[in-house]
Amino acid sequence: MAASIESLLEEISGVDDPIEELQCLKTALLSIPLRDLRDSVSGQRFNVIFSLLHSDDKEQVELCVGILERILLALGPVTLAQSYRAELQGGLTHPNDTVKMLALTQIGRMVEHPEASTEILNNHDILAATICCIGEEKMDVAKQAIQSLSKLSHSKPGLDKLFQTDLLTVIKDVMATSDIIRYRIYELVVEISSASPISLGYCAKSGFIAQLLGELTGDDVLTRATSIEMVTSLAHTQHGRKYLAQQGIMDKVSNMIKGADTEPFSALYIPGLVKFFVNLAIMDSPQQVCETYPVFQNKVFVMALDPDPAIIGVALDSLGLLGSTVEGKQVFHKAGERFKAVWLTMSKIAGAGATELRVRSLDAISQLLTLQPEQQTEDLLALTESWFLLLSKQPMDMIRNISIQPFPELHCAAMRVFTALSTQLWGQKLMIGTPSFMEFILDRSAGQTKDAKDAKFDLVGSLVCSSTAAEILGSQHYIRLKSYLREGAYYVSAVAAVCTEGAD
Repeated sequence: MAASIESLLEEISGVDDPIEELQCLKTALLSIPLRDLRDSVSGQRFNVIFSLLHSDDKEQVELCVGILERILLALGPVTLAQSYRAELQGGLTHPNDTVKMLALTQIGRMVEHPEASTEILNNHDILAATICCIGEEKMDVAKQAIQSLSKLSHSKPGLDKLFQTDLLTVIKDVMATSDIIRYRIYELVVEISSASPISLGYCAKSGFIAQLLGELTGDDVLTRATSIEMVTSLAHTQHGRKYLAQQGIMDKVSNMIKGADTEPFSALYIPGLVKFFVNLAIMDSPQQVCETYPVFQNKVFVMALDPDPAIIGVALDSLGLLGSTVEGKQVFHKAGERFKAVWLTMSKIAGAGATELRVRSLDAISQLLTLQPEQQTEDLLALTESWFLLLSKQPMDMIRNISIQPFPELHCAAMRVFTALSTQLWGQKLMIGTPSFMEFILDRSAGQTKDAKDAKFDLVGSLVCSSTAAEILGSQHYIRLKSYLREGAYYVSAVAAVCTEGAD
């Protein structure tokens, strides 16, 4: 096969219009398993394919990219770094975005390999061109450049190269291109900062993080909305949260929420500020965050009662995420009548209105009602039961009626509520005590989409795995549930059909 590849390369170099030969080469390469391809291409030089990238013929360029993707994937990162540095560098400035993506992907492979990474770190022009790709119009190209460069943060030499040489000036020059590109650079900085406390130190020393935090607390409303997303990403790591706390950012965000009522355009950035605190609460402690920053919890409750669907949606998501934790449930329980008003509003939203908000409300309800077996203390079981019974006079019928409406998303969301009940003793008692409910669960004709079948299967599986289900539901129902589970989510029972000759 190596000989046939070599002969095809010779044919390609000897014709003016090599489309047919390129197609043959691509077919030949695809016919070889990747594990065997390395031997076939080892020692071959593919300069002719790289040279054919310099063409206005889009089909030719696309064929060459497809060929090179296959070939370069078979080669090791060290071979790439030693043999094709110049070609890949040329690809970074190619007018065709697919060529740029090819080069960036291979550079990403190389910077992950210790020996190959050294080769790249010694090539200033490749790194500078990669940084410049962050400023490209196509987002896919910029994302790939960010991904490749962020891998350099995994080593001290990589960090030194980016932040302690004139590449830092290249980064700042690219950053100055536009507002959009500036936030792409912030994205790179946050990615690098998230890798370790050491990499965060490099980014902080460079001044990028201080600049980002300055934009968060600045006067530009749109800038606030964008920067809070970046700051929230920075808070995903423990060392990131520690740094933000040292900079007083939590207090500043809390004060921004407090002062939002007097800001005419606060609706643009308030959702981001709330998400910031939700992230903190989930990562650390809902109780601690809600007690330290009461304005946050208060704002979530107020947002749930807001007439703006976009604001309500963020509140519902926040309530669900916080309420998915035991601490969050306890915090809401302590809120007493304030949370009761929010819960009744959630029930109202789930029952009527725009489908998207109904689904988000049902998902929040299911998260608030969910208790893992190891979390099921007497007090918490009593709490989730009281919340469920508060949804309506007949909450089982309410959720079941939602599930049979002709909207697959609503069906699945309703099934998730029942799944939340299925592991709890009181929930199983409600199921067996509700007329025809077990038949409803076991009926495969309801919900014909894949997602609907999966949601029903999850409910059945949750019941079967419960240690109390056999006793509460009865052996007959339990055996049928086990059969349902054994048959799988997409089982269709065989139906005998009798064909009569001449019948209509």
